[in-house]
Amino acid sequence: MTDSVPMDLVGIRIELPTNTPILLLREHGGERYLPIWINTPEATAIALAHDGIQPERPLTHDLLTTLIEELGAKVDEVVVTELRGGTFYADLRLSVGDDVHTISSRPSDAVAIAVRTDAPLFASRELLDEAGVRIRDQEDEEEIERFREFLDRIDPGDFESDDFEPGPGNDS
Repeated sequence: MTDSVPMDLVGIRIELPTNTPILLLREHGGERYLPIWINTPEATAIALAHDGIQPERPLTHDLLTTLIEELGAKVDEVVVTELRGGTFYADLRLSVGDDVHTISSRPSDAVAIAVRTDAPLFASRELLDEAGVRIRDQEDEEEIERFREFLDRIDPGDFESDDFEPGPGNDS
């Protein structure tokens, strides 16, 4: 097995203006993200499972998960392995008893199955070094947005007070 880095599933995002779904993985405990452009059906399958939504009828990935379990196999991990010619590749690693099987897969299909089986996600270190991007921390973005909302709601009169006394550094 190659040197791999644990990844967390952030979720599915939509790239504008093309409305193309992006599978977004984040380096566990790190700052790098791995954005993978995927198709809409796989994006839907991942998003539903990630949000804990059970469709009325099983989707293809639900069927595959049931088949894996019924055959006595276990999904051990998913590893996004490489980027070749603009296409991402992944391995779905399964075990049946003492036998381990590595099945080449599209990352979107492998992640859709991993989400349903609680299998851990990884990316090869080489791939993350090559294709990983740093994205501004979402908490920073949320803090900035809360501050903007605060500024939109306040009125200069909110700062007037009977016990306010001008002092050093005050302009009043």
